[in-house]
Amino acid sequence: MIIRARFFLFKIFVVFFVFLVGCNNITEETTGNIINRDAEIALQKLFELDPDTISIYKNSAGTIIIPRITKAGFVLGGSYGEGVLRINEAPIDYYSMASASYGLQVGAQRYSNIIFFMTQEALRSFRVKDGWELGVDAEVVFRDKGYSLGISSNTVTKPIYAIVFDQKGLLAGTSLEGAKFSRLVR
Repeated sequence: MIIRARFFLFKIFVVFFVFLVGCNNITEETTGNIINRDAEIALQKLFELDPDTISIYKNSAGTIIIPRITKAGFVLGGSYGEGVLRINEAPIDYYSMASASYGLQVGAQRYSNIIFFMTQEALRSFRVKDGWELGVDAEVVFRDKGYSLGISSNTVTKPIYAIVFDQKGLLAGTSLEGAKFSRLVR
């Protein structure tokens, strides 16, 4: 009985994840334009929430802007988003971010994520490793309605910073999660 329940949950997760990944049927050229437009909007929204992030952006070796990540889960969960890597404010590459999770969780959420690579070494490491995971060397800052948890241009000492903001929806629980970044072929 337990094996059947787990298998059923696994099938639900696979269908859900395929749905998330397959939601996009826009042409590649248009997709790049849309990602760039949405990334600029997300970046401006972050600058409005916290003007200190302007200097962090300008001093970073590179920045990944993922303007819209959709995350949902019920025991098994997943998320997906597409974004752009900018170096010196110019779009260089496009990436997708997908994650899977397992644990006590229920709900759905949409949010924006911006990752600042503060050193050339951190940026180079991200670009040469397929399947880079956000974790060990990163500090994650959650923002909600303009509230900041301690990142400023004076406190930037880590090689990578990730800021999650503009959350919409409700997702509650605790789970184990892994994320994978993959370069989109353009």
